[in-house]
Amino acid sequence: MAGEPQADCLFCKIVSGEVPATVVRETETTVAFRDINPQAPTHVLVIPKVHYPDAASLAAAEPQIAADILREAGSVAADEKIDGTGFRVVFNTGSGAGQTVFHTHAHILGGRGLNWPPG
Repeated sequence: MAGEPQADCLFCKIVSGEVPATVVRETETTVAFRDINPQAPTHVLVIPKVHYPDAASLAAAEPQIAADILREAGSVAADEKIDGTGFRVVFNTGSGAGQTVFHTHAHILGGRGLNWPPG
């Protein structure tokens, strides 16, 4: 069922504590942790504690939690001291966009110049 933990989901296992992660922030609705394959000096993922496969499905079903992810993105940037120099928030949606874990997550990237257009 949508929103329920999925037994085969890596990020659900991080939320439950079954899989370790370097957690940098946690709220009632989100967990933020360092990416294991960082693409910038600061690369943190912010995920909801509920399971939805992508940002669009989360926003449609639980817009307040989608907003919580964006709020936490700003808090992570402030904690990591990249809020003044600039940071990027990226939601990859679908395998064609590079999504490899189908649990909504935002990438918070900063600490170096981020060119445009990306990718």
